[in-house]
Amino acid sequence: MTAPRWIIHLPTTLTSLDGAVILATALRESLGHVTAIDFGETTLSEEDRQFLHTRVWCDARLDGAGRCRRRNDHDGPCGVTGE
Repeated sequence: MTAPRWIIHLPTTLTSLDGAVILATALRESLGHVTAIDFGETTLSEEDRQFLHTRVWCDARLDGAGRCRRRNDHDGPCGVTGE
């Protein structure tokens, strides 16, 4: 049995999904070196609908190259650089 992982809920004053994605991307770019943060599992939710999560990135495993960094439901092949 493994220990449970903890989720940090970080409320913002942003009012659009696009703005929240931009902030999540900026956090990933600036804090990507912190191994305790699993940015591939990042989801967003509206303040009053926190039960409904929107996945930000695809995060599919790539052969020897880590994980896909493109937006979830992207067109074309997975890749190590974001859109």
